[in-house]
Amino acid sequence: MRLREALADRRVLVTGVTGFIGEALLRTLLVEAPQTRPVVLVRPKAGQPAADRVARLLRRRTFAPAAEAAGGPERLLERVEVVEGDLEDVPALPRDLDVVVHCAGEVGFAPPLQEAFAVNVVGTRHLLERVLEASAPGPDREGRGPVHYVHVSTAYVGGRRRGPVPEASVEHAVDWRAELDAAVRLAARIEEDSRTPEVLARFNAEAQALHGRAGPLTAAADAERRRREWVLAEQREAGRQRGHSLGWTDVYTFTKALGERVVEEVGAPLPVSVVRPSIVESALEHPHPGWIEGFKMAEPLIMAYGRGELPEVPAAPDSTIDIVPVDHVVNALVAVCATTPEPGSPQYFHVSSGARNPLTFRRLYELVREHFLAHPFDTGEGPVDLPVWDFPGAAPVERRLALGERVHATAERALTYVPRSERVRGWSRDLDRLGRRLALLRQYSDLYQPYTQSELHFVDDATLALHRALDPQDVPALGFDTAVVDWPHYIRDVHAPSVTKPVRKQDELRRMRARRGPAGVRRPLVPAEPGAEPSDVLAVFDLDGTLLTANVVETYLWTRLPGLGTAGQAREVLSLARSLPSMLLTERRDRGDFLRQVYRRYRGADLRLLDELADTVLAPALLERASDAALQRVAAHRAAGHRTVLLSGAVEQLARPLAPMFDEVVTARLAVDADGRATGHLTAPPLVGEGRAAWVVRYAEVHGFDLAKSYAYADSHSDLPLLRAVGLPTAVSPDVPLLRAARGAGWPVEVWAARTTLPRRLRTPRAVTA
Repeated sequence: MRLREALADRRVLVTGVTGFIGEALLRTLLVEAPQTRPVVLVRPKAGQPAADRVARLLRRRTFAPAAEAAGGPERLLERVEVVEGDLEDVPALPRDLDVVVHCAGEVGFAPPLQEAFAVNVVGTRHLLERVLEASAPGPDREGRGPVHYVHVSTAYVGGRRRGPVPEASVEHAVDWRAELDAAVRLAARIEEDSRTPEVLARFNAEAQALHGRAGPLTAAADAERRRREWVLAEQREAGRQRGHSLGWTDVYTFTKALGERVVEEVGAPLPVSVVRPSIVESALEHPHPGWIEGFKMAEPLIMAYGRGELPEVPAAPDSTIDIVPVDHVVNALVAVCATTPEPGSPQYFHVSSGARNPLTFRRLYELVREHFLAHPFDTGEGPVDLPVWDFPGAAPVERRLALGERVHATAERALTYVPRSERVRGWSRDLDRLGRRLALLRQYSDLYQPYTQSELHFVDDATLALHRALDPQDVPALGFDTAVVDWPHYIRDVHAPSVTKPVRKQDELRRMRARRGPAGVRRPLVPAEPGAEPSDVLAVFDLDGTLLTANVVETYLWTRLPGLGTAGQAREVLSLARSLPSMLLTERRDRGDFLRQVYRRYRGADLRLLDELADTVLAPALLERASDAALQRVAAHRAAGHRTVLLSGAVEQLARPLAPMFDEVVTARLAVDADGRATGHLTAPPLVGEGRAAWVVRYAEVHGFDLAKSYAYADSHSDLPLLRAVGLPTAVSPDVPLLRAARGAGWPVEVWAARTTLPRRLRTPRAVTA
């Protein structure tokens, strides 16, 4: 009997149809077994009902042949019954089911411990309990036996053993109930530990060191982010270590093995089949060669090698990497669905290739290398140089990786003490690339090493016998003998081109953007029409380091030294030099305290003379230090009808030459005594960090501006809250922490360099407010 006839009129429920194997299985049932009546268990997501998710799924190219045969995607949807629910709370299942195929599961190598158990163990138990209910005898089950439960597991449930692995129940004495209870308690304890004073103090100190200048709330938010990431990392590590301690490669294979034990115990009254694929990769033939959804196990390694980012792997060259195309897996599942195992006697099937068609790591490397030599990645700087793998072993690879991590950490610490410049920003980009590369190598070493060094041999006698029992007419579309896979053709000509295609498209888009101009430069602002209504857009500019290529210490010397005389100037410069290290340490901790230290040095200065100096002597110098690009950007915003704001912690005398270009100027003001001399204090706290963001938010509320459409330009990490307060921020000649934050958020980064060749002509001065 052919498979389509054996499955005709059978009700087959499939879980995980929005995942890789589940989608492929549903497609095969609809195309190759058109008389089958599929049922899918799908959870709602992000406010989208399960039926809508399935409708979108059936419109994919994967289902085009089935949709065409049915008369369109809408008619195809009529063939599929949707049951809304998930594994945490499985609803009652239809009573007329014949087969349930459980494809859903946590397939990541390193999920948090409790999440892996929740899906692979608890979720399996919940589903089995509902299958048992649906199988209970009754009038609505007349003529039907118990539901055949087909469980999709993994061939690696055998753990870190060596030699042949039989198609049988895995031998172990681990109590899944005890492990489940322990996992839940351990995950909760890790969460509790993250809130202890000692641990929180470390997160607070790390966040304060990086974000203290931006303000306490910014630092607090980063401390909480660090806490959550620590919890996640610790829960992942707990799962990995528990799996290792019991002989499994990771928490994924550990919980999948316990899931099988749940099937064997809870599902004992049912006919049960356990299908164990090895490493599932793209399709060999169906739905089309190279079809794949998302990155699986081999793709990150292939991509990293092709980009020159994987100099070596801790793999044994003669070890087998057991890869199987996804269409072979689903074809085997379809054939298993047509079997009728005895209740209480589970049958096991390995869908793998290593037993009769082994692919070694060295051969995989050679084929991938051949592909990239013929079709190299081009990131815009020419073809990528491909590393040569010597397979030195795990220990040498670990030593090189650890050395690289130490060098990177040392360079990171040194970078924090180097004054900002375009060269320093270039160094930070190089360090970031190195950091990402090292993190990638560490991930591969920790997660993949147990697989790359495995010496497993998955026996597939039962699977081969099932394939040989197929009607010869079914073999072209539904065969699953992995011995027919031609590895050079599959790896070099099918799989590698498929998985690299979307990345090559992204590279081409990046090259096109690079040809259009520097990254991050905004399109020109459109001038306002004559007589147009006032704009609801703000354009907020910082002064030091943004509009001016100068810092607050430098501008202090400009204003202070001319009134001191030769001897006084020498004493002031010497005194400032002695205080500078302490001041810089303060600046790294709190920008406001740093400004107060600088402005305290104005004590005794005659404010009238400072004003005269600013208007006569300093104005030309300040204007010559202003960036042409900055002034052009301010003028463009004014031409567009935007309200321009100069927001600075500098004293008002330094902002006065630029005031005519702005609608609003907010600066620091020196307090004076009865004689008009500076006291060394300010009339109000300087606006820095979160204070600037709060001022802008309040200003927009009072005057009716739309911050989502507004702009902000700043250079310092202390201005991070200000930039986050608007919808269109730009980092200008940023320091390293702001550069990294801008890149992470996708903000434009521009360099506004000063030029001193153009004369500065400003409009009639406007009022300066504080």
